[in-house]
Amino acid sequence: MAISKTLTLIAILLVLVPLNNSFSSSSDEDLLPELINLRSQSPTGVIHLSDHLLRRILSAKSPRPFSFLIFFDAKQLHSKPELSLPTLKNEFSLLSSSFLANNPDNNKIFYFTIEFGDSQASFALFGVNSLPHLRLIPPSATDLKKDSIQMDGSDLARLAESMAEFVEAKTKLTVGPIHRPPMISKKQIAVIIAAGLVLSPFLVKRVLSGGTLLHDKHVWMAGSIFVYFFSVSGAMHNIIRKMPMFMMDREDPGKLVFFYQGSGMQLGAEGFAVGFLYTIVGLLLAFMTNVLVRLKSRTVQRVVMLFALFVSFWAVKKVIQLDNWKTGISFWGCN
Repeated sequence: MAISKTLTLIAILLVLVPLNNSFSSSSDEDLLPELINLRSQSPTGVIHLSDHLLRRILSAKSPRPFSFLIFFDAKQLHSKPELSLPTLKNEFSLLSSSFLANNPDNNKIFYFTIEFGDSQASFALFGVNSLPHLRLIPPSATDLKKDSIQMDGSDLARLAESMAEFVEAKTKLTVGPIHRPPMISKKQIAVIIAAGLVLSPFLVKRVLSGGTLLHDKHVWMAGSIFVYFFSVSGAMHNIIRKMPMFMMDREDPGKLVFFYQGSGMQLGAEGFAVGFLYTIVGLLLAFMTNVLVRLKSRTVQRVVMLFALFVSFWAVKKVIQLDNWKTGISFWGCN
């Protein structure tokens, strides 16, 4: 009887093990279509990652048929401007939507956001204790702390473009260009055109009468200086990329970083500093060629010109030193 019972138990186990494997295989096969469905329900393709969904993904057999990128978020920290979490979250959504637009049939990577208030257990699994935080989980990852890849926080200052470079470097996938929405919507353009048409008779009358700011040379002078400063400071780049004026030092949270070491990007404060130096040189050159030459005293001309040349040389040297520091390439003996 004992042998009979033992044989019966062995037979039951032999039946249950294949059934368990078949259920696990079925669950793995259902995971990818489920993620595709969840992605299709999001306007940007970003999926909200819950503790349950994360356990479901991790229970799938390794290697999984996809990688996934997670943006760690905490709503209670959105009010801290030095973290720029709302901006980074929008850039992450822009990365996801651009990837889908450029690769509509690519299911090799999924984009997730996870909220600290809803998924503290998942934050603990990854060992995340500071934000902003972006992490890529490769298909073969089993240990979330050791096998996943964290993006350097300093690179997040370049927003969606730097995130795309990170994904392409670590997954060998092609993200493609980032599709940013236009600065002015079609409705705003229509309102501006309508306002211009309504005000055009009044404006034409004022222009013909000569009683406008357009006839004041000082306005044109100030405008030309502003355009010059705007162009050399890279302000348009900062506006389009939504670059912050400064960023928090990840090694020392109490310290602010105003100059980013690395080519390809600059912070707002850095652009203003460079623009200020270039503007000084431009104004001194304009002064020497339009005002200084009219002075009768040769001595005054020489003294002012030497001073202007000294200041201009100092300003240009500072710009070159900054470029050397950012790129690591030294030239002209400026160190």
